[in-house]
Amino acid sequence: MNAAIIVFPGSNCDRDVKVALEKAFDKSPAMIWHKDNDLPEGIDLVVLPGGFSYGDYLRCGAMAANSPIIESLKAHAARGGYILGICNGFQILTETGLLPGALIRNASLNFVCKHQALRLESQNTSFTSAYGTRQTITLPIAHHDGNYIAPEETLDRLQTEGRIAMRYIGNPNGSARDIAGIYSANGRVLGMMPHPERAIGGHEGGADGLALFDSLMSAA
Repeated sequence: MNAAIIVFPGSNCDRDVKVALEKAFDKSPAMIWHKDNDLPEGIDLVVLPGGFSYGDYLRCGAMAANSPIIESLKAHAARGGYILGICNGFQILTETGLLPGALIRNASLNFVCKHQALRLESQNTSFTSAYGTRQTITLPIAHHDGNYIAPEETLDRLQTEGRIAMRYIGNPNGSARDIAGIYSANGRVLGMMPHPERAIGGHEGGADGLALFDSLMSAA
């Protein structure tokens, strides 16, 4: 699988994602600056990493969602390409309209940074197949605006269509229905607040994130 990482001013997890992709795919991803207009030919997966794009001014992800590369990202999604948005990347995906809903300030009004237990809602997706029959995993979270909201009809649709990727076990931020990540209608775009790229080798306190990238490799 050929991957690219979009780097915005304020991205701070792009190198962590690069290491995770190199470990899972055995090749280096392309690093794409947000002001570029086009993705490289032959890209299967685009990752929007975590961080604080544009310093989280205005709304988290709102300014990044208007970067020149976003039109190519939307075209990639339209032709069925894979997209993974992590933390700030999830916020950007909602701001672009590639995923429904929004991420707002944590209910506690505090930044949360810890290892978080999660329940996978399906083990049969392109992002979760390598987890096998596992239903619970632990990944790091680190965010101030991870409180997922959407209209009730949207939440019902996500539930009915099997588009809730994972839920928090012990909600850390007030997210509606404990949602930690959601899929697009075709299942090829995933936005998630937890950081799988920070749990790939075990030395970070766990390795539950690696299977997500291994799943994508199997989906190629």
